[in-house]
Amino acid sequence: MDIAAVAIAVTGVAGTLGAALLTQRGAERAKRRELELGQAFQETRENLALRRGCYTRLYRDARQFATALNRHLHVLRDRTPGEDDVRALDEAKEAHRNHWSEALMVAPDAVIAPGDTANQALTRVYGMVKRLEQGDARPGESLRSAAEAQHELWGLIKTMRHAMRRDLGVAGEF
Repeated sequence: MDIAAVAIAVTGVAGTLGAALLTQRGAERAKRRELELGQAFQETRENLALRRGCYTRLYRDARQFATALNRHLHVLRDRTPGEDDVRALDEAKEAHRNHWSEALMVAPDAVIAPGDTANQALTRVYGMVKRLEQGDARPGESLRSAAEAQHELWGLIKTMRHAMRRDLGVAGEF
């Protein structure tokens, strides 16, 4: 047997083994990439679910807070608010505040901006209503001006809802 034949045999065996190793490494790399993509997809889905839940609670509580302000204004018009009336308004405010705080941690700026506008307006109307309730209204504050300000809340809440829907990718033409 000559050296050339041995060299060819060794080269053939080395090539076969090398190809197997390269194929195995390529398969491992592809599997790792597949796992990374799967993990990224799962994280994206979880983040979307987190935002969807947060937005649902925030939207619901903003509407309930605006409704509670409206009810409280009607109570102020008709009678002195009782403990239950005050508690209902404060609970609605607290629920909204809690979910607004949650949204600040998970929502992008495109949602935060209109949400902040709505939140500030809700807080401003709440302050007016509480001052009217306590007989400490500022100049220009009245049941009528508070009711007008409360009515404007609905447009701001709607704008916030549109921003949230856009972020979730479910916004259509309105």
